[in-house]
Amino acid sequence: MNRTASRSKKVGSAARKASYRLVCQSTPKELLRVETFLFKLGRELRLDDGSIHRLVVAVTEAVNNAILHGNKQNPAKKVVISSAVTKHLLIIRIADEGEGFNPDVLENPLEEKNLLKEHGRGVFLMRSLMDEVKFKKRKAGQTVEMKLRLIVR
Repeated sequence: MNRTASRSKKVGSAARKASYRLVCQSTPKELLRVETFLFKLGRELRLDDGSIHRLVVAVTEAVNNAILHGNKQNPAKKVVISSAVTKHLLIIRIADEGEGFNPDVLENPLEEKNLLKEHGRGVFLMRSLMDEVKFKKRKAGQTVEMKLRLIVR
């Protein structure tokens, strides 16, 4: 099934104008809160199961990277997940307080030398699962912006 072409159903009118926000400490235990938040968001938007799965995996990867690499697991630093919903699009942003990085210099996880590595697939997964992924360096951190065309149940 073509993921992009099949996203033609509309989100319910109540959800169209919604926005959501979650602020987390930079500790791995917060990932459970993030997953719960994302499943709730997907259900409230009446997304199909495939879209919910893509959302949860991609955003959890981004938050995990923000906690581990951006904020270096410093619980005093925050990770902020915010989202906006339009008629056919979910825009979700994950902001950390780290120094940022250049995603263009990441190694390709599909190259043979990288296949058995334990790390290095998060950005690849985000780009594979979401319709658009952008990284933006800010004065006080980095933001990952992801867009998902909406399919509802």
